[in-house]
Amino acid sequence: MSKEQLPKSPNERLRRAMAEHGLTNLALAEELDVNVKTVVRWITESRIPYPRYRYQLATRFKVDESYLWPDALPRSRAVAVSQSEIVQVYPHRADMPRDDWLRLFKSAQDEIGVLVYAGLFFAEDTGLERILLKKAKAGVRVRVMLGDPSDAHIAERGEEEGIGDGLASKIRNALLLFRKLRETEGIEFRLHRTVLYNSIYVVDDQLLVNTHIYGLAAARAPIWHLKKIPGGELAAPYRESFEAVWDLSVPLSEED
Repeated sequence: MSKEQLPKSPNERLRRAMAEHGLTNLALAEELDVNVKTVVRWITESRIPYPRYRYQLATRFKVDESYLWPDALPRSRAVAVSQSEIVQVYPHRADMPRDDWLRLFKSAQDEIGVLVYAGLFFAEDTGLERILLKKAKAGVRVRVMLGDPSDAHIAERGEEEGIGDGLASKIRNALLLFRKLRETEGIEFRLHRTVLYNSIYVVDDQLLVNTHIYGLAAARAPIWHLKKIPGGELAAPYRESFEAVWDLSVPLSEED
C-alpha cells in the first residue's frame, strides 16, 4: 500500500474535546450548520476543516487550532504566532516584581493553578494567600501541587541545589503555611512525585514558567510570562504538562 493510500488515523483530540463538551456529531453539525457526514470525516478521517470552522471549533473548545489540527497551519506562521505568546521574560524569578505576581493572580476569572516542588516563597506571601482565598470564594477553581517530601526525586533535587534535606523541609513548611488555603472550599491540594523541569503557574490563559537549572535554586532561574493565543504553540505544552501532572498526583491526606 502506498503512502497516499494509507488510511488516516482518527482525530482523537477533536473527539475528546467534543465528548468533554457533551457534543454528538449531529449536535456539532447543527451548531456549525454543516452536514453531519462532514463532522464524521473530521473525526474519523482527520479531514482538516475550512479555516472559519477551525476558528469556531478552537474558540468553542478553548484550545489552539494547532492542538486540534497540527498540520493545518504553515510552520512559519505557527512560529511567528508562538513568539507573540511571550509577554515578558525575567532572567531570574526574583526579578519579577511582586506587584506583577499580585496583578496576574487578581486577574483570574476561571482558574488558578500552581505546580511546584515547595513554593515556599508563595506560601509565605500573605498577599497571594488573600487573593487565592478571595478567588476561591468567588468560584474560581484553585489547584496547588507540591512535591511529595518523602519522594526520592525531592532528595535528588535537594542535593542538586546543594541544600540536601532542605527541600523536603521547605515543602513541609509550605504545607503548614498553606493550612488556611487547604481548609478552604474550592481550593484543591495534591502531592506529586514527578521530576519537574519547570515550575508552572496557570492563571486562565496565562502562564508563568519558572525553569529549573541544575545546581541553581528556582529563584535564580529564568521565568517566562506566556499568554495563549490562537495558533500559538509555545504556551500549550506547558498547560498540557500541568494537567498531566495533576492526573498523576494524589490528594493530600489529613496527616500531610
